[in-house]
Amino acid sequence: MAGATTVAVITWVTRLAGLLALVSVLVPAGRRTLRGHVAAWLELPHEATVGAATVALVTGVLLMLLATGLKRRKRRAWQLAVAAAALLTVSHLGLRHTLGAGLVSLALLIALIATRRHFIALPDPVTGRWRAIRVLLQLTVAGVAINFALLSVAPVDAGVGDRLAQSTLALIGVSGPVVFPALWLEDLSAAVGLLFGISAVLLAAYFLLRSAEPAPELTDEEVERLRGLLGERDSLGYFALRRDKFVVFSKSGKAAVTYRVIAGVALCSADPLGDPEAWPGAIEEYLDVCRRYAWTPATMGCSELGATVWARFGLEVLEIGDEAVVDTDTFTLEGRVMRGVRQAVTRTKRAGYTARIRKAEDLPAEELDELRALAATWRGTDTERGFSMALGRMGDLGSVLVTAEHDGRVRGLLQFVPWGEKGLSLDVMRRDRTADNGVNELMISELLLSTSAQHVSLNFAAFRAVLEQGQRIGAGPVARLSARTLRFFSRWIQIETLYRFNAKFQPRWVPRYLAYPAARDLPRVGVAVFEAEGLGGRPSGLLRALQRV
Repeated sequence: MAGATTVAVITWVTRLAGLLALVSVLVPAGRRTLRGHVAAWLELPHEATVGAATVALVTGVLLMLLATGLKRRKRRAWQLAVAAAALLTVSHLGLRHTLGAGLVSLALLIALIATRRHFIALPDPVTGRWRAIRVLLQLTVAGVAINFALLSVAPVDAGVGDRLAQSTLALIGVSGPVVFPALWLEDLSAAVGLLFGISAVLLAAYFLLRSAEPAPELTDEEVERLRGLLGERDSLGYFALRRDKFVVFSKSGKAAVTYRVIAGVALCSADPLGDPEAWPGAIEEYLDVCRRYAWTPATMGCSELGATVWARFGLEVLEIGDEAVVDTDTFTLEGRVMRGVRQAVTRTKRAGYTARIRKAEDLPAEELDELRALAATWRGTDTERGFSMALGRMGDLGSVLVTAEHDGRVRGLLQFVPWGEKGLSLDVMRRDRTADNGVNELMISELLLSTSAQHVSLNFAAFRAVLEQGQRIGAGPVARLSARTLRFFSRWIQIETLYRFNAKFQPRWVPRYLAYPAARDLPRVGVAVFEAEGLGGRPSGLLRALQRV
């Protein structure tokens, strides 16, 4: 606890030092204070003061960027913060003010050195070091080249060496040997140099410090080991076989945790695989990896048992919704409560729709390829949604495919993956948008009535309890407001729609939970969850642009 407090204090002092550096350069009131300070009696030239202001400006922004890395205890962030604090302290000597800011940066430097033992996290497995160096060199060379070209066409009396020196020094805001015939031309050259110089440092710092997201891919050997740990207990266990995950096994090999790194969060889904008694060993290995790389641990969609085990390791638990599970031995289309589903099924059958239920291994390769193409066409978005309840591929051995056909054409498609030996879990649900309403009800009810599986897991209903409580008679204002808020967001992410669709089949509701370290981590975890599920998160266009740099 003391270590966490120390890191938090260092983080905020770093932000304060960076903010004061910016204020000392940018705010006129700050520049008029404490005149006659060190630079005055040192009688530094004007160029030195301008250079010191530029360094202070860049270093202040850099310190604010470094604060996030310090919060995650990153050793590299600590090393850069020490260098930045030392540089900032020296740069304040070149300014004719900012005694207070200089003292804060000096205090930060001393504190960083004194607390170095707390900053031990390794760089992420995929680091931005080489990309940072490349960006720094590219922008530096570009700034020098553009300024040199400007000076070559401008009416200045200077040789190649002088123009090159002027272009290079302009990157840090220092005047060179070139004598300009007009003040506007000198200002233009200085502005170009500073723009590229500041951009080079800050963008390089971003790539050096950003939370890298290593590209995960389970090996064939890991997949086989995970298959051996699948059991009957968790309906979401099969989705751990997604290829875009990392895996850690307990030392005994009897349990495993799979995860993906997104925005500095090592996000798990559902429960660990294997023997529940061996889960703590796998979780310890996973948390050790998170500590090593300063990732935030989190898991979504875990069961009540899984949430209990995660809570023993200090994670907070939040109920996020319910999974709809139908027991096939009690499912029927008879009765008043099933009237809506029964009418939808009857209507689609009268319209000429039929449902076919087959195992993936029984389908010809050509037909399976055709179904994959149809599923991609009907998806409706460029992003494949799903993480905790989606496999991300079709046709795995043991999966069951249900198609709705009309006039010889496939108009709807479901894929169910194995849930042990006695169950199935819904993975893909797609249909042609021009198909009649009721196609999904037809496919699901036909499967439930004919399958040998004892229980079938349908869609996950996020915040089902909140929606249900808000509609009850006598519900309080908070419950009603919460339900209205969820219905509002349902316009984009189908919260209420999925709940009402699932409820048609009279399932039993199995609560699912989110486990996370602390409330302060919820925004970051939320971004990771939304991005993993394909519902939002960081702007995809920005991510693609940065990946191409």
